[in-house]
Amino acid sequence: MNTIPSTFNERQIQRTVVSGTEPVPNPRLPLAVILLNVGAGGVYRVKILESLIKNGFSSIICIDRTAENYNVEELAQRFNCVKFIVPNEPVTIGDMINIGMSETDEDHVLVIKDSIHITPNLIVPEVIEKYVTKSCFCLVPRLLSPQKQPLPIRFTPIVENSSLGVQVNSIIGEKSVTLFPFDYIGIYNRHQFMRLGGFDYTITSEYWQNLDLSVRAWLWGEKIMISPVMQMEYASEVPESDSTADVCQLRFYLKNGAPKFSLDRCYIPITRFFNYMKRSRSGFSRALKDFREARHWVAEKKYCFRQDITMLIEKWSDNI
Repeated sequence: MNTIPSTFNERQIQRTVVSGTEPVPNPRLPLAVILLNVGAGGVYRVKILESLIKNGFSSIICIDRTAENYNVEELAQRFNCVKFIVPNEPVTIGDMINIGMSETDEDHVLVIKDSIHITPNLIVPEVIEKYVTKSCFCLVPRLLSPQKQPLPIRFTPIVENSSLGVQVNSIIGEKSVTLFPFDYIGIYNRHQFMRLGGFDYTITSEYWQNLDLSVRAWLWGEKIMISPVMQMEYASEVPESDSTADVCQLRFYLKNGAPKFSLDRCYIPITRFFNYMKRSRSGFSRALKDFREARHWVAEKKYCFRQDITMLIEKWSDNI
């Protein structure tokens, strides 16, 4: 297991960047957009970029996992207001978002995938004025399936088998909050994103990587809200979340479940090592190494915490 990152963008990923030479025409939203290309082919990508430009975002960043099946230079010539980025090494979804956040100066950034149907009015100015200006880490949209069925995207933390569990709900009100944004999709506060350290590249599971940053945001005093008026629809199959308990879940536990809040700081009690060793099944020496590393990380960040996981669950209703 690699060392827990201590700062934003600690992992420097080699990448190819082809920047547009022109600004986005007729920008009307003080909002950058990061388009994560994880499935759509070249023909669909053209349509998606055309629709994003019509929306009037202040800047558009298009990030691919691979340069296969299309030519970046050709697209850059056609869309000279878009910044295209292709990592030159394997990356996670979190890595792609971290890269995008480092390539923009906007205060707020919409993260979206190419599986979402891009409408001409994907984000209306009223959403920015009413919700984005509020002090929240991430604003999550309502999501619909390709059959226009509402998806359950409101997640509540609960205690399940003495550990963190997640309860799913599809009912959304004016002040609804959620534990994490489904499929990474939402409008992020970039400065808060960087303060939180961004996504942990050592957690390769999409589910646990997303949950790690989101829970850390809550533990550090931030909020993740659901907008009742911002709505998006999947154009293709809705992805399934794989919450299998593996080494990524163990890393999540050490960073978010093990810390205990006392007075004005957090720490990991040494007594929690034995519980962790049973969970890890990796042997005494490896478990001790990982546990010590996590204790050191929490000690570095101890004053960032505003609560621990137990307090978060007990006081969850106060956020509504």
